[in-house]
Amino acid sequence: MIMSDKVKKHVDSCRFCWMCHHICPVGNATGQERNTARARALGISLVNREAIDLSEIMDNIYECATCGACVHDCITGWDPVMFTKETRLQAALDGKLPEYIEKLVDNCLNIGNAYGKTAVCDTLAASKANHSAKTDTLLLLGTDATYMACEQGNKAIKVLEKAGVSFTVLENEPDSGAQLDFLIGAADETKKQMETLKDAVAGYKTVVVYDPADAKTIKQTYKEYGIEVDADVVTYTSFVAELVESGKLEAKNSGKDVVFQDPFQLARDLEETEPARTVVSAFACLTEFLLNRGETVWAGNILMAQYMPKVIEEVAKRRIFNAKSIGQSVIVTASVSEYTALKAVAGDDVEILSLEDLILA
Repeated sequence: MIMSDKVKKHVDSCRFCWMCHHICPVGNATGQERNTARARALGISLVNREAIDLSEIMDNIYECATCGACVHDCITGWDPVMFTKETRLQAALDGKLPEYIEKLVDNCLNIGNAYGKTAVCDTLAASKANHSAKTDTLLLLGTDATYMACEQGNKAIKVLEKAGVSFTVLENEPDSGAQLDFLIGAADETKKQMETLKDAVAGYKTVVVYDPADAKTIKQTYKEYGIEVDADVVTYTSFVAELVESGKLEAKNSGKDVVFQDPFQLARDLEETEPARTVVSAFACLTEFLLNRGETVWAGNILMAQYMPKVIEEVAKRRIFNAKSIGQSVIVTASVSEYTALKAVAGDDVEILSLEDLILA
């Protein structure tokens, strides 16, 4: 397998190390040794040594959420996410992607999103139509909120309406490239999709990015691809926090005890942890998970649920268990994808809320 010397060094170091063995949310959910950074590195090392074929490890390669918990926990600086993504790219180039991944990639290339969706629910379509006029501020909803959780996209719009913000929502919003970056990494097709989004947001002074996965991609990953967006790109959480702090969004604290689930894209990748807490604390009484901020534990997502739904259910259940372990029954999220995963498995004794739910209640 063709790999950079830098990545091979990370692979050969990680295959001997158990340091992050305990931290992988997928490994903890499945209880399988294969779902650890060490095991993944060992598999890649065997391919590099031509002991096995690349196709033999690809199921395992796509069991990684690329959440970066292992990277964050490593005091020696090794990066399993880096070699996982490079292996995905090589598999795409060699035509050795699993069939279920090929389908998602084909959907991205031919339809524009991994889910193969083209229709938007009526309520979101109506809300978008109300904000079709060009303004200085663009609200970028993202693929998940547009096609898989349109009620959350609609709530995101209503929050800005409540604050009296003048903003635009694109009728046909392209994906940020986050899905292809996850599925096949730094391919030409990924960059092309990113450039399509860049062109779509041209002419706006401020781009407010609702989905943390898109925010991480546009604010951080685009730079790795050499793509510059000519706008002030801000996360939805930071934008709403400023509305609360300025008084444009009137806050009334309900007194409800809640625990906040940090999206790893905000907390680890963008090092943004306090804006969401500003919002939560204005509308409820905030409690913290034992593992919070940069130590956050991923709670699942919509994309991986397309090909490993039972594992994603278990990942979400474990995060709910974490909340119950500290006596909390209300979890607030700032990620539409984690909201969907948690909501899908929450029983009657647990309430899953988005930031928008708190604000609009």
